[in-house]
Amino acid sequence: MELGIGIGWRPEISDEVEALAGIDWVEAVAENLCADHLPDSLVRLRERGVRVVPHGVALGLGGADRPDPVRLASLAARVELLGAPLVTEHIAFVRAGGPLTASPRLEAGHLLPVPRTWDALDVLCENVRIAQDSLPVPLALENIAALITWPDEELTEGQFLAELVERTGVRLLIDVANLHTNHVNLGQDPAKALDELPVEAIAYVHVAGGVERNGVWHDTHAHPVTAPVLQVLAELRSRVDPPGVLLERDDAFPPAAELAGELDAIRATLRRAAPPADPRPSPRDTAHDGDGDRDGNGGGDGDRAPAAAVPAGTRDRTAVAQTALLSALVAGTPAPEGFDHRRLRVQSRALAAKRADVVAKVAPELPEILGDGYRAAFLAYAGSRPMSGGYRRDALDFAEHVLIAGGPADPVARRRLTYWWQDWSGSRPPRRTTRLVRAARAALVRK
Repeated sequence: MELGIGIGWRPEISDEVEALAGIDWVEAVAENLCADHLPDSLVRLRERGVRVVPHGVALGLGGADRPDPVRLASLAARVELLGAPLVTEHIAFVRAGGPLTASPRLEAGHLLPVPRTWDALDVLCENVRIAQDSLPVPLALENIAALITWPDEELTEGQFLAELVERTGVRLLIDVANLHTNHVNLGQDPAKALDELPVEAIAYVHVAGGVERNGVWHDTHAHPVTAPVLQVLAELRSRVDPPGVLLERDDAFPPAAELAGELDAIRATLRRAAPPADPRPSPRDTAHDGDGDRDGNGGGDGDRAPAAAVPAGTRDRTAVAQTALLSALVAGTPAPEGFDHRRLRVQSRALAAKRADVVAKVAPELPEILGDGYRAAFLAYAGSRPMSGGYRRDALDFAEHVLIAGGPADPVARRRLTYWWQDWSGSRPPRRTTRLVRAARAALVRK
């Protein structure tokens, strides 16, 4: 399936994306789209023939639980709405706890690495098969960036991905920035990973920016693409001609000219790294097109290895291990044996900071009401109260926590926070009329 050069579509840069020259396709975060209608910008792009690929972040296919049928149905609905040729997700877990461990459900609010063990692989493969059977188009899975690694891993990243493809026929979304991140943070060789993984299974490639702080690479998607990341892209291109390459940017959006410059750098890297005569098979030569392939693996039932049941107890063991790690990261429980305690602290702080940032975007009234004290108050709250639902629930729980504790100290701010909590604590976000009433009431309170 030929995609070409693309860019991540985000509402903040929708106008810039529409104006960029040479964009063949875009990728949109699936959970940020409504299931029954598209933003006008995506409608216009589709009318121009620009393909839109939904990119999921919430399934948690690497988790111990089987995929949530409601989440799968929601993702499938967005695929249908977009008329997408494929859908992508991550090799990660995002929640833990619950019935398998008889413990409270914990949400990471972030993509966390699965252990590269045979147990974890068995669980992941069964979850992938369930997802494939529920989605109307082929599924591709992305390797993730990590700050931490699991002890006693049995497979390298390349071996793990190769075995996953062999068992399920799933396609791969290779993020070269994540390979660079894991090189800096975990000492993993990107070239070795590329040598071991089945490059013919690549559906497309991600390129993104990040920043190094105190010897740790942070995959921020908010900084320019660096030369080392482009070098990993060149390494990949020297092995295979990927069907698509996409620039990701999620925050601190630069002017359109800078986005265009990064896209030009990607194109130039691909041209320079292309071998004079590539004897290796290209994914577009060896794989089925995938359009309309209900199987979801890009090549029909014949591409899957025979299904094998997950051995008894495997999901339970995986659940206990993942819950222990996530609890240490978000609830302050003791670190599981074998983990690097310093790296766990870095990851824990990063998760709390991300929660604060996302809640500020989901509910911008909170930092407005609390002012300079918002971030410190939220980080103190997050340190003892793990996220158990989505970010909207997190925002409501935080506001309730502040109010119960007697804050804010300013009576006007306290009234504003009380009104906000009352308006937003219903089953659905307030409609336009309610928002207007709230805004008028807030204006009166400030007088």
